[in-house]
Amino acid sequence: MEAYTSFAKVYDTFMDNVPYSAWAEYIREHLEEEGISDGIVLDLGCGTGSMTEELAGMGYDMIGVDGASDMLEIAIKKREESGHDILYLLQDMREFELYGTVRTVVSVCDCVNYVDEEDLVQVFRLVNNYLDPGGIFLFDFNTEYKYRELLGNQTIAEDREECSFIWDNYYDEAAAINEYELTLFIRESDGRYRKYQELHTQRAYTLEQIRHIIADSGMEFVSACDAYTNEKPHAQSERISVIAREQGK
Repeated sequence: MEAYTSFAKVYDTFMDNVPYSAWAEYIREHLEEEGISDGIVLDLGCGTGSMTEELAGMGYDMIGVDGASDMLEIAIKKREESGHDILYLLQDMREFELYGTVRTVVSVCDCVNYVDEEDLVQVFRLVNNYLDPGGIFLFDFNTEYKYRELLGNQTIAEDREECSFIWDNYYDEAAAINEYELTLFIRESDGRYRKYQELHTQRAYTLEQIRHIIADSGMEFVSACDAYTNEKPHAQSERISVIAREQGK
């Protein structure tokens, strides 16, 4: 079962609780603190383009990279509606290629958790390679606490008029691997509901591990905050946002 195929159709429906506008404002504020108020920004793992659109609306020249064609199809539809000049590239984030460097790379909604540690070092090296000198990488990741205490081994279900899902979650604490089997029921044009299934696998990281990966990739760790706030990460942080800086190729 491949991830983000059928789920792409209803991804935005079930992610309507994500405060993209507030996160985008947080990103803008921190980029401006680094002297970055315009220029090219790469949204790595852009999905359906929600954050890409937010940042484009703030005046950044956006590039979106994602490995799921179904997600990019929706992002392209959003671009047609907004009229924003966004370049979308269908690429695996573990081996993405750009035509030149960018001032900033962002990656939101725990994209990095989908990548194992060895590959994540390579992703971060690519980020460092494509950043302008002193450029900024701003990303987030889900914490061990979230996988262990909030998701754990349980079943989550949600019912909407146009779709519903059953989320069977399994967290292997020893291996730091979180898997969830997603069963979707999506209403088709004829009014009938069709069943789809996907398997998603994520790796839990500690902040210390992330700091080591940043160093191994050649970048400099700048700061970490609790979930797009200016508060320090703590034991109950569910998501941590991190800033790293390009430090030579």
